[in-house]
Amino acid sequence: MRLDKERRAIVDFGRKMLTASLTTGAGGNLSVCDRKQGLLAITPSGVDYFDLSAEQVVVVDLEGQPVEGDCKPSSELGFHLALYRQRPEITAVVHTHSVYATTIACLNWELPPVHYLIGFSGHKVPLAPYATFGTEQLAANITAAIGDHNAVLLANHGLVAVGTTLGRAFATAEEIELVARIYYQACSIGEPVLLDRQEMSRVMDKFSTYGQS
Repeated sequence: MRLDKERRAIVDFGRKMLTASLTTGAGGNLSVCDRKQGLLAITPSGVDYFDLSAEQVVVVDLEGQPVEGDCKPSSELGFHLALYRQRPEITAVVHTHSVYATTIACLNWELPPVHYLIGFSGHKVPLAPYATFGTEQLAANITAAIGDHNAVLLANHGLVAVGTTLGRAFATAEEIELVARIYYQACSIGEPVLLDRQEMSRVMDKFSTYGQS
């Protein structure tokens, strides 16, 4: 089976998306890119993550042409491909409909640096303007908005997180959902105090050496 390890990882992290309450049913999507082979594995369209098997995960080339798998790929294949083309360091994309991040996105707000964990994305989480799901316009909006950040909110839709591994992209999606919840709750009580850009630069520098080597 082509991209066997990547396809099995997508099954595992798809189920984690559900158990971590980052989406429901078959919502959202995940992909992993093997740049040496010029292939990517992506979740199929409309299959519940707890029913998903590795064989159902679709393999396509970087032009989006099918290589292996009988299922139809995610309707959002276009923006996955666009992100891989724009950012050579990216090897994984996670798209969620997590409740608090999506709530902020439905207000058409960016997510500012209310907590240092926003550093998983960068200095903030920018907002991509709304476009119908699965369209070229949505892909264009996402790639224009994300810049060098690792996450972007999709207006009236959800969140996209990227990373050098599927684990990193997933961790970013989880941490940004936490920050979105904190921001929502803080806004419900008063005016959140934001961290300045200098402090966020220090945080992001420390993140680069955080954890086990």
